[in-house]
Amino acid sequence: MTHSDKAALRGEPGYVWRSGQERRLSMIRQWADLSGRVLDNGCGLGTYLHAFGAHTTHRFGIEVEFDRAVQALPTATGIIQAVGERLPFASGSFDVVFSNEVIEHVADDRLYAAEMVRITRPGGRILLFCPNRWYPVEQHGIYWRGQYKFGNIPLVNYLPNPLRNRLAPHVRTYTAGGLRRLFNPLPVQVLHHSCIFGGYDNIEYRHPRLGHWLKQTLYTAEKTPFQALGISHWLVLEKQPA
Repeated sequence: MTHSDKAALRGEPGYVWRSGQERRLSMIRQWADLSGRVLDNGCGLGTYLHAFGAHTTHRFGIEVEFDRAVQALPTATGIIQAVGERLPFASGSFDVVFSNEVIEHVADDRLYAAEMVRITRPGGRILLFCPNRWYPVEQHGIYWRGQYKFGNIPLVNYLPNPLRNRLAPHVRTYTAGGLRRLFNPLPVQVLHHSCIFGGYDNIEYRHPRLGHWLKQTLYTAEKTPFQALGISHWLVLEKQPA
């Protein structure tokens, strides 16, 4: 599998830690106590697991790609190569289960959601970031005439499903209702659900004043109806007793 094929199928893992990741960590800490047993369900290279190390020594990762799992090993108590639809843990094993931009890539997102809930203890938290259907840009590239085209493609996700899914069969995006329907049959309570904008760190690095203005403007927009155009859903669930 070439790098482009893997990027299309799995997405790109987080390679660096910048202000956008730091902001998401702050959101996580607002809603979850990270001092217990934490699982990153699709941990990539372990960037979030490394950050969680400031709060717990009991941090674990699941990663489907072997090379990424090996690179993530130093960041965690343990890394297991597995898929999120079949988690190799007993029910109620974790205090916090985290998923950062992964559910859109899995083969069965309903089963992925159910497995996250299953392995969370009652009272524990499930934390999820994933792509918003109404963000104006598809960031995972498209397939055009059978060839994968990497890059940010505008307005793809505004097309009707049959057209959108022909161009981007390799990745899902979610409406608010579509995401929550994955969890509706499961024993969870929604504590928080919003859409957020990205960190835009590359823009800020190249054009500091423009990047700073863009971030502050969009972060302010998260408190308005324009939130609906954010890049990612931010969903926080609490596992309920059986």
